[in-house]
Amino acid sequence: MAVRPLVILPDSKLRLVSEPVGPITDEVRALAADMLETMYDAPGIGLAAIQIGVPKRLVVVDLGKTAEDRNPMVLVDPEVTWASEDKRVHEEGCLSIPEYYEEVERPEKVRVRYRDLKGDTVETDADGLLAICLQHEIDHLNGVLFVDHLSRLKRTRLLKKFEKAAKRESADA
Repeated sequence: MAVRPLVILPDSKLRLVSEPVGPITDEVRALAADMLETMYDAPGIGLAAIQIGVPKRLVVVDLGKTAEDRNPMVLVDPEVTWASEDKRVHEEGCLSIPEYYEEVERPEKVRVRYRDLKGDTVETDADGLLAICLQHEIDHLNGVLFVDHLSRLKRTRLLKKFEKAAKRESADA
């Protein structure tokens, strides 16, 4: 297992639509292990493969607050198959948009279908923080960032801020 570098806004890779994983191989299992290690190191509660530069439909999630509470989920080719009409506002952040948090409204409950690392199809119903996290990570697979759910003004300001920071960083390098 290895901690991999995160792709940070404004990197255009974050807008790629990820490809299906295909057969579950040792390479896919190793990628999932690296993703979990990277997520725990950051620290975060969810990570999509595109956030480490791999455009595959693979997501890892773990809401555990401590190492003892860990209960990792690996979702291969996940898709939301149902979403409640009831909405919930929750503060979200993103490992690819460091130190920025904003209130986002999403469906309160979702049903997600995916394959596990054994290749079995699983369907899970989620609410609360798990529902928010799953929707956030699945959005990544479709090239959508949580800031896309904000007003145009907030999104434009944020993008300009990160573009300026990226220019400063490249000038310093």
